Amino acid sequence: MDKRLLRLGPVRRYAIVLAGSALLAAILVVAQAVSLAAVLVAAVDGRLDRAALLVCLTAVVLRGVQRAGADALAGRAAAGVKAHLREELLRKATGRGPGWLAGRRAGELATLAGRGVDGLDGYLAGYLPQVFLAAFVPLTVLGWLAITDFASAVVVGLTLPLIPVFGALVGWQTGARTKRQWHLLSRLGGHFLDTVQGLPTLRSFGRERAQVRRVHEMADAYRVATMRTLRLAFLSALVLELVATVSVALVAVPVGLRLLDGRLTLGAALVVLLLAPEAYLPLRALGTKFHASQEGLAAASEVFAVLDAPPPATTEARLPELSGLVFDRVGVEYGDVVALREASLEVAPGDRVALVGPSGGGKSTVLALVLGFTAPTTGRVLVGGVDLSHLDLAAWRARLAWMPQRPHLFAGTVTDNIRLGAPDAPFDDVVAAAVAAEADGFVRALPDGYDTDLGVRGLSSGQRQRLAMARVWLRRDARLLLLDEPTARLDPASEAAVITSAARLAADRTALLVAHRPALLSIATRIVDVRAGRLTERSAAEAVPA
Repeated sequence: MDKRLLRLGPVRRYAIVLAGSALLAAILVVAQAVSLAAVLVAAVDGRLDRAALLVCLTAVVLRGVQRAGADALAGRAAAGVKAHLREELLRKATGRGPGWLAGRRAGELATLAGRGVDGLDGYLAGYLPQVFLAAFVPLTVLGWLAITDFASAVVVGLTLPLIPVFGALVGWQTGARTKRQWHLLSRLGGHFLDTVQGLPTLRSFGRERAQVRRVHEMADAYRVATMRTLRLAFLSALVLELVATVSVALVAVPVGLRLLDGRLTLGAALVVLLLAPEAYLPLRALGTKFHASQEGLAAASEVFAVLDAPPPATTEARLPELSGLVFDRVGVEYGDVVALREASLEVAPGDRVALVGPSGGGKSTVLALVLGFTAPTTGRVLVGGVDLSHLDLAAWRARLAWMPQRPHLFAGTVTDNIRLGAPDAPFDDVVAAAVAAEADGFVRALPDGYDTDLGVRGLSSGQRQRLAMARVWLRRDARLLLLDEPTARLDPASEAAVITSAARLAADRTALLVAHRPALLSIATRIVDVRAGRLTERSAAEAVPA
């Protein structure tokens, strides 16, 4: 049993119920065998033992009910544990921010939360119940055999350990190969997502076929690893069946010889012959379930590695006043790519700084630093003289209002989407924010107005941008605005509406604006050119948005 899974309350409760269920199953196994032996002995004597027959039939029915109930319980428990783990993974991912999910990690986490967590079905619904059956049934059977025929009990007791020993010998190799199989699947998922996200860039450079070959190679490596694991699983099943069959034969042959010699009664012999296979059966099944559980356990190790990762350290209990935002020789690197180098910038309260320059120059990285989504490789970002890395980022972000260049609208009503950053805002404030963002007109024209479900209703780019602007308007207590290309991909009418709204919004606040259109520069009090990772102050005449 994985000890880290036992930290979860649902798993602990599930284990207690499984223990009771396994004990009941062990009692029913013995009751069925003893009563069936009594029925057969009576039949040999030419009579019908109705009491024994009733006990046997009752035991058979109760075993069926117990098995069905255990399966239903296992399914519900597995679903609950998986939902809990996915919720914890999502909480961890959202707590660490987009910077932590950059690159292939997003794809690996998606694979982990999907296929990986689903792999726990084999462990929770298959292997774990069998562990308790393998613990209770053989011991109960062995105890009854010791009362019925001590010699047979000794043989069973000596041969029972052979099955877990051989199973463990094969299982060591299975665990290692399954971990490799899962690692290959995780890499494949991460690389595939990364390729899909970068497909426009790959096509522009004519490199899409090379990535197709790469994905094919990774998928083939995963196929080979899977087949090797399955071959080992089939081999182990054969070994366990052989050991169990030989062990039962070692019990049955002496019992038959002693029965012929008259040293053992027919009733005792039948009880031994009926119970001996039942003693080995749970252990044989445990070996089979073990292989089915390994992918889930490998994924569980990855899940707990994510959940146990320490959160970013904070040392300040209170946030300082926003008396200034300073970039002190900041450098940011993503692997071999340098996004910012020795970048220095001071933003005073009330400044509205427009960041201009070519795509890929580092403008969005500047905003990511302020949001705490990215940590500086070198240098510091200071808020009121305090290093941003020492602050409570959740409390810091509560002071910000951010409009990304590609705002996401979630499945839900228009009202819920506008309330994203202020979930408790009154409806009147939502409408006022929409009016200020010049979104109220098209919202009221939707089929259900502010109750329109955006999960089934598509919006144009301009409408999406104005709803995102309404979100920002609703954050009236935010003193720092971060607008990342709010007018990108908009038609002239939508651009004018967004610019007008942004100008009113930023009138009495500090703002960082990423500008790719000249119209947005009219809002700015200062212009900073971001090029090749360096920040250079420009005059309005020198600045040319890219």
